[in-house]
Amino acid sequence: MDYLSNILFAIILIAGIGFFIKNVLRLSRNIKLGKDVVVNDNKPQRLKNMAKIALGQTKMVVRPIAGFLHIIVYVGFIIINLEVLEIIIDGLFGTHRIFAFLGNSYNFLIGSFEILAVLVIVAVVIFWIRRNIIRIKRFIKPEMNGWPKNDGNLILYIEFVLMALFLTMNAADYQLQLLDAPHYTKAGAFPASQFIASLFSNMSMSSLIIVERTAWWLHIVGILFFLNYLYYSKHLHILLAFPNTYYGSVEPKGKLNNLEAITKEVKLMMDPSADPYAAPEENPEEDTPEKFGASDVQDLNWVQLLNAYTCTECGRCTSSCPANLTGKKLSPRKIMMDTRDRLEEVGKNIDANKGVFVDDGKQLLGDYITKEELWACTTCNACVEECPVSISPLSIIQDMRRYLVMEQSAAPVELNNMMSNIENNGAPWPYNQMDRLNWVEE
Repeated sequence: MDYLSNILFAIILIAGIGFFIKNVLRLSRNIKLGKDVVVNDNKPQRLKNMAKIALGQTKMVVRPIAGFLHIIVYVGFIIINLEVLEIIIDGLFGTHRIFAFLGNSYNFLIGSFEILAVLVIVAVVIFWIRRNIIRIKRFIKPEMNGWPKNDGNLILYIEFVLMALFLTMNAADYQLQLLDAPHYTKAGAFPASQFIASLFSNMSMSSLIIVERTAWWLHIVGILFFLNYLYYSKHLHILLAFPNTYYGSVEPKGKLNNLEAITKEVKLMMDPSADPYAAPEENPEEDTPEKFGASDVQDLNWVQLLNAYTCTECGRCTSSCPANLTGKKLSPRKIMMDTRDRLEEVGKNIDANKGVFVDDGKQLLGDYITKEELWACTTCNACVEECPVSISPLSIIQDMRRYLVMEQSAAPVELNNMMSNIENNGAPWPYNQMDRLNWVEE
């Protein structure tokens, strides 16, 4: 019977890890749909950013309450799940508390896990109250209706249940240790679950074993479920925050990237020795003309697509966006959510058509993100500065605006007038260069 339990555990473990690997491969495939971009410059700075922002949570604590609570959940959940290793070994080999031989060190670890579990539960409850009772403004924006809101709450419920199961498992285990139950090694310190154990004081040994085993199984199955749920949740940033902060831009925030083709054109115009009537060099490797800017997710680069999957939907970007604060439709968070949703749609299209994308008549521009949203952006970089995981909604907005201007000539009238004035008058104002100083005589 014990062997059947071990075999069942192995099957569940293999299935859970297998589905997780399948999701990781699908995620990688979708991100690689983006254009290639070289980001191997300044590795020391990138490593420093990853250590400070992803590991050190330095940008989270800018907002102290949310930042402190997030650190509790982050540290608690990661450290507590170190005991998953023990659970896996026990499940595969039929042992119980295999690391008990560590003695006082083991007692310290289990005690620390329990204290952190309680803190995580408290933090999760506060997060739920902030979202559903206090209803902080950045959590009730239009883009947060439906699944995003349910996802945010569901992940809190999962974390609460997993921590409660962990404490329940320990409480029943502690009670069984007091009863000298066979197979239940006396090990571990239980500063929190010992108070729950009193609820089980009148239960028989067999009933306690059922409670402990049920909590044990539900806890490990819940962790495997959580691991596979990440792909469908905003909490994918648990895995992607580290690569995203590493590949985040290390350039000054005010620096805009230039299109290589346009840069070549400008250099050619400024080269006095160049022949303005020379035919452009042919490149037989290019079957299609270069597309300026982006109208769909395949036109973005893979770092921008990684950004979309990493978005935590925290809304810090939107709550600091001056356009959004003045009532404009632009929400940087929605830009990232729309990009991710469109990328998922494209990925499902490819899966349904045996690895080939079949035109579905949709694109990111228009079907997901409107021109009105794009032109509301002031390019102030507030969203980039606020993001706790180094996401840049601005880079996607810039690429899509480039497409509108350079491919569709669809810039707003005010912008077209400005560009015409620069071309004709050398300045954005509608005055001839000879008349610029006329105001002095007035």
